[in-house]
Amino acid sequence: MEFLIITLLTFVYMVYYYYKKSFQYWEKKGVAQIKPSFPFGNIENPITSKGGTVMNLADLHQQFKANGEKIGGIYAGCSPMILIIDPEWLKLIVSKDFKYFNSHAAIFDEKVEPLEAHLFNLEGARWREMRVKVTPTFTSGKMKTMFNTLLECGVQLEEFIETSHKNKKDLDIKEILACFTTDVIGSCAFGLECNSFKNPKAEFRSYGRKLFESSLKFRIRNILTMISPSIVKSLKLHFTDKCSSKFFRAFIKDSFKYRKSKNVTRNDFMQLLINMENPIDELAAQGFFFFLAGFETASTTMSFCLYELAHHQNVQDKLRNEINEIIKKNDGKLSYHAMMEMKYMDQIINETLRMYPPIHTLPRLCTQNYTLPNGAIIEKGTPVFTSLLALQRDEDYFPEPNKFNPDRFSKKNKRHITPFTFLPFGEGPRICVGLRFGMMQTRVGLSLFLKNYKVAPHESTRYPMQFDNQSAILSPKGKIILKHEKLKFD
Repeated sequence: MEFLIITLLTFVYMVYYYYKKSFQYWEKKGVAQIKPSFPFGNIENPITSKGGTVMNLADLHQQFKANGEKIGGIYAGCSPMILIIDPEWLKLIVSKDFKYFNSHAAIFDEKVEPLEAHLFNLEGARWREMRVKVTPTFTSGKMKTMFNTLLECGVQLEEFIETSHKNKKDLDIKEILACFTTDVIGSCAFGLECNSFKNPKAEFRSYGRKLFESSLKFRIRNILTMISPSIVKSLKLHFTDKCSSKFFRAFIKDSFKYRKSKNVTRNDFMQLLINMENPIDELAAQGFFFFLAGFETASTTMSFCLYELAHHQNVQDKLRNEINEIIKKNDGKLSYHAMMEMKYMDQIINETLRMYPPIHTLPRLCTQNYTLPNGAIIEKGTPVFTSLLALQRDEDYFPEPNKFNPDRFSKKNKRHITPFTFLPFGEGPRICVGLRFGMMQTRVGLSLFLKNYKVAPHESTRYPMQFDNQSAILSPKGKIILKHEKLKFD
């Protein structure tokens, strides 16, 4: 018994000593740090945390900024990480010295989960090669050819809103827009009619919903990824729901075989994958990522946008006037060129993305030892993060940062925005490849929604927004329910 007690005490002391020594890492390098605590370092306990990683990193950013720091050293467990505070230093990381930070620091094992070997997670030569192959999908010419498909998917959106109006039912905005973007991605990427509005149990919508369900399990895995990537690998943990993975891999493989055997050719993302002639699991991963990123980020952005417009009726009215005037000027049609004329629309979307960046944290991994302007060295293998939520709500760059003000992005004002303070799609060589497609979806969805209807807050809707602390992307806590009223025009 005495031996066991001595052994246990020795083990506890060794762990304590290891943590204490590890927590001196940034101090020895001359990098400012905020006092960490055992066992999570600067990361909040995933079980008791109220704000989750989103607010945790934003809070750390604000603390370093208040102390006048350009960067800050933090710890996930006892693993050191860097938090970039200053936009000039961020420019070095994501653009100027990109070769030192060309990875997203993703931890995945494609043998365990092949779908996670997609463009966002890949690095090095594999990433560059895949980026070159995927980029042609998102040219202006491709956007124009996809536009009518978006409008066709929008018919079901308009019908659903009209039916809800007749039945006097309030709108669950996030779910409605997720149905719209699921139909859009299904059609534009895979040539598939998902019919998410007519069939709430449609497979694409059901599995898409499951991929982004909030869960404590996801948060724990996320924390473990930061604290100890080796544990994540050894335990073969992954972020993709097993049932969803099985469905998407089977769907893409079946579609691939069908088109090859029947010699079917379509002008969509699936055809691009087929033309690559890469291994099927690698193609499935890219198709999966197109779906994953395309439907959720756009529907989330539109949801936040309508939420703010419901609380700012003057802005909503001005946008509606722009939409209807431009449609009228273009023979009563919402064309691609008409949509591109909507400058106030773009201001509103940008302000929404500033306040509510769906991808709230910008991750990078140092892939070679790198010397910062102050002489401190970031060692190879060190994760580097930026809290976009904190950066884009910094009052030094955006006065009254919690106020929804689309005029910040007017032609006159946007040139005064400090570079590298507005990065909802990332920046540099790893900027979001689907930026144009995402913006097009958002413009179309908002135009179809607002041209004939006015939205207003429901009694259950809280303002300002509270965020879900267990979600992978920036998401509202609970549903966004809005009232809507059909407008009559002379």
